Amino acid sequence: MTDFRAALAGDDGTLREAVEAAGGAVVAADADPDAVVALGERALVEAALGDPRAPILPVDGGGGRHSIPRVDAEAALAAVAEGAGRTESRATLSVTVGGDRRARAVLDATLMTAEPARISEYAVLADDDPEPVARVRSDGVVVATPAGSSGYARAAGGSVLSPGAGLSVVPVSPFATTADTWVLDDEVVLRVERDDCDVRLIVDGEAVGVVEPNADVRVAVDGAVPFLRVPLSERPRRTRR
Repeated sequence: MTDFRAALAGDDGTLREAVEAAGGAVVAADADPDAVVALGERALVEAALGDPRAPILPVDGGGGRHSIPRVDAEAALAAVAEGAGRTESRATLSVTVGGDRRARAVLDATLMTAEPARISEYAVLADDDPEPVARVRSDGVVVATPAGSSGYARAAGGSVLSPGAGLSVVPVSPFATTADTWVLDDEVVLRVERDDCDVRLIVDGEAVGVVEPNADVRVAVDGAVPFLRVPLSERPRRTRR
């Protein structure tokens, strides 16, 4: 087994044990690690937006193909140490309101009514096209990167996207019994066209303010971060202890 060095983010002891069991060593984030192993969504977001020095391996950072379940961490790290991991780029987002930058995102940006079950009306626009892709009445709308498409956007009815596939746009609890979802290119504009209560902007699970009606909320790809992916077929089988 090769000399594998991993920096940890958000660890509760699980990752250190998994790295050492896989024959690797835990090092500081600035000590040229081979990978940054992040436990949980918050640690993943902070690591990805913190200019990581190595590709990130998400553990329990959302479902689907973009994250490793905690139970598989040791097997996945052993595979990475043997050179089986693949580096793939994941998009990051810039989120602006009325031209003012509010935040950056790794997973998703959401407009959501401040009170439960209070429907507002939203316009969804693609790039600079003045004609909306759709107008929807719903509790909110989420825009997710491929890395975030297996989280809240999927729970709301969206598709899980492959890296580079665009952005998943999904109404949250729509008023219509059947509602469309969309996969759009690298820039989406959301607009609150009617509200019955305050509408909040939530970025990667954190509220970052209230959005006024008719203000353009522009969610656009602004860069990329390297992630490690370990396909199931390349993870060594766990053995009973």
